[in-house]
Amino acid sequence: MQPHEFWQEVHAPASFPDDGPFETFYPARFADGRQLRLPIRPLPDGRHALASLIINQAGFAVVEALAKDLTERIAPLQPDVVVGLPTLGLTLAAALARHLGHTRYVPLGTSRKFWYEETLSVPLTSITTPEQAKRLYVDPRMLPLIEGRRVVLVDDVISSGSSIVAGLRLLDTVGVAPVAIGAAMLQSTRWHTALDAADPAWRPLVHGVLETPMLTKGTDGRWQ
Repeated sequence: MQPHEFWQEVHAPASFPDDGPFETFYPARFADGRQLRLPIRPLPDGRHALASLIINQAGFAVVEALAKDLTERIAPLQPDVVVGLPTLGLTLAAALARHLGHTRYVPLGTSRKFWYEETLSVPLTSITTPEQAKRLYVDPRMLPLIEGRRVVLVDDVISSGSSIVAGLRLLDTVGVAPVAIGAAMLQSTRWHTALDAADPAWRPLVHGVLETPMLTKGTDGRWQ
């Protein structure tokens, strides 16, 4: 597959073997067995790799499938508002809010507007941009939408856990404890450590549509 061809189509169950070995893509499974081909990204050590999802490059049908599945998991919790993490989490958060019947959602941001307050921010790092020091902000004008409400915090992928922990800490600064944490994909289990270290109560709140493992290179150069 060419790089631009990934994330454009949801395939029927059992379209691709999912027990490995894998060469260029990993077939992630929805709860109903449908599959989504994800490109394999080798990690710097050369021995391990992860399946990748960049949701704002996905076809609209794929985004809708991810949002619909997540909605089915989140709707029973009767959330009042969806809060999205920048930047890729905003795509999923907006779609989830629409599927829940909401008329809007609350986006967090990394661009400091002149009316923002530094006290309403926390440091933010990401596995995809580890060298960029940023801060995560909540617009003070949005506080009435989340204070005292049943909030769902959404990101596209939970991998190392650093981004979702930053979002949870930011919500905590304004006294908001979310009823759920949603993601399109849970990328390996490395994020368990970060969430458990920050607050053991957070991990049980996580709902992910796709779950993908850490892959290891075999002696034949393929991924297991």
